[in-house]
Amino acid sequence: MVRTKTSDSHGPSIDGSAPGAMRVWITGVIDAEPYETRGFYRTFGRQASQGGQKEWFSAETWIRLDICGRDRFPFPDKHFDFVICSHTLEDVRDPIAVCEEIVRVGKRGYIEVPSRSFESTHGIEQSRVTGLSHHRWLIEIGERRIDFYPKYGMIHDWRYSLPPSYRKRLLGDGAVQWLWWEEEFQFREIVLHGIDEVEAELARYVRETCPHPAWKLALDDKRRRGLHLARRVREVFGSFGGAGSKD
Repeated sequence: MVRTKTSDSHGPSIDGSAPGAMRVWITGVIDAEPYETRGFYRTFGRQASQGGQKEWFSAETWIRLDICGRDRFPFPDKHFDFVICSHTLEDVRDPIAVCEEIVRVGKRGYIEVPSRSFESTHGIEQSRVTGLSHHRWLIEIGERRIDFYPKYGMIHDWRYSLPPSYRKRLLGDGAVQWLWWEEEFQFREIVLHGIDEVEAELARYVRETCPHPAWKLALDDKRRRGLHLARRVREVFGSFGGAGSKD
């Protein structure tokens, strides 16, 4: 989280910047883990952080906090000139509460999350997993709005996810989406009721993004009907067997 200050127009600022220059400094970082754990990306060969090699924060400005907790962020309303929230909302249990606090403490900001197509692509992390296993939400960003869909377990079924080959289309900016906002933005959780609604929404997204071949879906429908019929037969004969054993 960033605050800015314009130096005195009558002379150089105390740090030597020219009159009227904009000074920028980080006045708060919120993280669930201790300051000593920073630079996690370094542990698997990546750049230590998304912000480059220079650290613009210190142990004093590192605030350890559960951002989904019931307490507000420890800052007054519109305290920060700019709030950055990058690749966090998809991880947390209550992104709605986090967005509420971002809008409250910030005047403007930048949000970045995985694209829904990235999170819907099968085989990115493991062959049996869609998207990244620790992500909780499918997110869509529109005009000054963020929609959050729970990442339902059935998305790991191939027919409700994009094929592994779709990963080639995610190169560059295809894997992420972002929102630049000022003053405020809208956010909501999309609630789907029942298995039928969940399946319909997941199937709709796949159909509109990268539809599976019709013959493959038809064959799978026949397979599913066969499994359902076999299960019903077992249930019926099992009930007869159970009744006979009681006589």
